[in-house]
Amino acid sequence: MLKHFVRLLGSMLSSAMIGQALASLESTHPHVVLIVVDDMGYGDAGCYNPQSKIPTPHIDRIAAEGMKFTDAHAPGPLCHPSRYGLMTGRYPFRTDVSKWPTQPLIDEGQMTLASLLRDAGYATAMVGKWHLGFAERGYDNPMRGGPVDRGFDRFLGLRASTDIPPYFYIRGDRAVAPPTGRIDASRSEEWSPIQGEFWREGDIAPDMQLDKVLPRFTDEAVSIIESHDPRKPLMLYLAYPAPHTPWLPAPAFRGKSGAGTYGDFMMMTDHEIGRVCDALDAAGISSNTLLVFTSDNGPVWYPRDVERFGHDSVGGLRGMKGDAWEGGHRMPFIVRWPGHVAAGASSDQTICLTDLMATLAEVIGKTLPPGAGPDSFSLLPVLEGRQPVNKPVRGPIIMRSGSSGAMLIRSGDWKMIDQPGSGGFSKSPQPRPGDPPGQLYNLRDDPSERNNLYHKDPERVAGLSRLMQQIVNTPASRPQ
Repeated sequence: MLKHFVRLLGSMLSSAMIGQALASLESTHPHVVLIVVDDMGYGDAGCYNPQSKIPTPHIDRIAAEGMKFTDAHAPGPLCHPSRYGLMTGRYPFRTDVSKWPTQPLIDEGQMTLASLLRDAGYATAMVGKWHLGFAERGYDNPMRGGPVDRGFDRFLGLRASTDIPPYFYIRGDRAVAPPTGRIDASRSEEWSPIQGEFWREGDIAPDMQLDKVLPRFTDEAVSIIESHDPRKPLMLYLAYPAPHTPWLPAPAFRGKSGAGTYGDFMMMTDHEIGRVCDALDAAGISSNTLLVFTSDNGPVWYPRDVERFGHDSVGGLRGMKGDAWEGGHRMPFIVRWPGHVAAGASSDQTICLTDLMATLAEVIGKTLPPGAGPDSFSLLPVLEGRQPVNKPVRGPIIMRSGSSGAMLIRSGDWKMIDQPGSGGFSKSPQPRPGDPPGQLYNLRDDPSERNNLYHKDPERVAGLSRLMQQIVNTPASRPQ
């Protein structure tokens, strides 16, 4: 109907007058598009790492047109805890994230980014990887507790990653087709057991082709954008299950990067992001869209991969997915919002993905109710250039690592980890007699976390330990 209206106007009005007419139909609140990729390294995109061997022109374009954060952190260095923090504004250590395979992680009635915006009049849609659990009672039955029960009007996606069976699409709260078939496990000889074309054996739906998931999700996102009435604000959460394994680049991208199959798949992911940006442009809503691009945690990229390809997926940081070290959770985070966020801007404010809830609440002029977004701080002053550079926009970040349960705190330039080693996927050095029981780093002087000051500054260790326990033992880190 809108396109018909535009054609009718075109027969009577100049292009400038048409633009003014369309602008009058736009929502007063900005559209919100949140694109989250999966297992992407801090150093993969060219806008973060000029030495990257992976062309990422579309991500680089978003950065050139918006604000790039250089010290943004996932709330956890694994997929499901990170997504829990993103959706709820609550640190994932505050809940039992291990129950996701059979139970919803987000409680009924708990505020999410989607419910916040839907209650403010937004149409809310999600496409992609949920990984926050459903009440599983067989795939012929409704899958409750997922996106459409937690604030989204519509959903097309997956329950988890494309290497975790069963493999099938979900629309709303129903399997599009139940996973009645079977697929064998896959491995790639030239990579580690959890890299390359890796997926686990299990049940699969007859309409599921693992190498076609990305373009299908982009098609769905583009369709949502094209069919949306711009008079109503749109919130679209697009959660690509890539470049997470299995790395399955389309033929057009194979061999085109300098970082092997991973780099090729990352190139394909960037291409799909470009299709979404093009759809926003074609729909005429880019100028009134707050677009956020980020990743959920670090990559699976070993030191031998750096040596093999000359590509450092974490861009000089230490560690990878699952780790308490920076490579596990420091993420690319870019915000584009024309007229509000300066193009080509950069911020070194220390922020967390949990901060999106308080940020969007302030954008739409809402006050979060008590208990909502307890670990979320608004970034709007930073986005609009009102925050003093030397004044932190949020309090300390607390996080649990991926496997050992190591806890870390980041406060200002300082970071403390309460255990030795990575706490995650990276191989940790064997402890020696006299080694410190934890780690302390000044990230301003030592961003690669090579100089452990734990024994040299016991007073700071004690102070950070007390502060971490205080936040852990209280239900919120943001003043309520």
